[in-house]
Amino acid sequence: MKNFALIGASGYIAPRHLKAIKDTKNNLLAALDTFDSVGVMDSYFPEADFFVETERFDRHLEKLKYDKGIGLDYISICTPNYLHDAHIRMALRRGADAICEKPLVLNPWNLDALQRMERESGQRVYNILQLRMHQSIIDLKKKIEAVPKDKVFDVDLTYLTSRGNWYYTSWKGDVTKSGGIATNIGVHFYDMLSWIFGNVKENIVHIHTHDRASGYLEFERARVRWFLSISYDVLPQEIKSKGQRTYRSITIEGEELEFSGGFTDLHTQVYEGILDGNGYGLEDARQAIEIVHNIRNTEPIGIKGEYHPFVKKPLEKHPFKK
Repeated sequence: MKNFALIGASGYIAPRHLKAIKDTKNNLLAALDTFDSVGVMDSYFPEADFFVETERFDRHLEKLKYDKGIGLDYISICTPNYLHDAHIRMALRRGADAICEKPLVLNPWNLDALQRMERESGQRVYNILQLRMHQSIIDLKKKIEAVPKDKVFDVDLTYLTSRGNWYYTSWKGDVTKSGGIATNIGVHFYDMLSWIFGNVKENIVHIHTHDRASGYLEFERARVRWFLSISYDVLPQEIKSKGQRTYRSITIEGEELEFSGGFTDLHTQVYEGILDGNGYGLEDARQAIEIVHNIRNTEPIGIKGEYHPFVKKPLEKHPFKK
């Protein structure tokens, strides 16, 4: 049984980590969050200690180590994107491996610094890249690998997950904290595309506003037109008429990839891989981090070239700006 601590216990994704720790028959010693709405812990580890201050959390872990001889093996990190780097560093300094949500960090050079810390500490940093565990994605990768290497596929990626005005008040609406739309809601798709289709050859951005981003990515084995948005208005009418607020579509050579289900236990599978010594590390995360960093820092070229058809949808004003 391994000992875990968790940072970001009140967040949306934290229950998946709590479930993964429990499902793999390990123990949660302590959790940290600046917000105290963490009743979900009762369903998994009611005996775990909880802190709202980093200093007391850190002190508690140290006391467990030196006063009771209880060592820490892993720290799971479910905090806002801009805090991942600092919390990974805290884990390594504590003598624990870090298991961190996506995006692992916001900038490629942060990965280089963490690699130095890995070497110095002897600890590891693992990223939650759960789409690589999805059976439909695994099957697609095998299918692509079975086709002659000179075949380049045409891919359209559309991900619309509408958000209310709260989004712009939260850290997610601050580009310096979330990395913007492409980073916050798209990084796992870019990782998936990288894993299946190889290295990036070209990265063009057509639009990038507060509520949408779109562009063209060319990989070794795919030409990808992509569109991401958190605007309700860009949803197809048939989705709205069903009362739904999310639409996801990936087509390869015009054929729809079906992966609407099968997400329930993916975090547990990632944890199992990490515990077996097969987790995804810093280098596995690098290309997706480079993609979103370049998108964030590239001047959009507008509606020209190989663009996604949704680019032509009318732009909207920021809800807090006149």
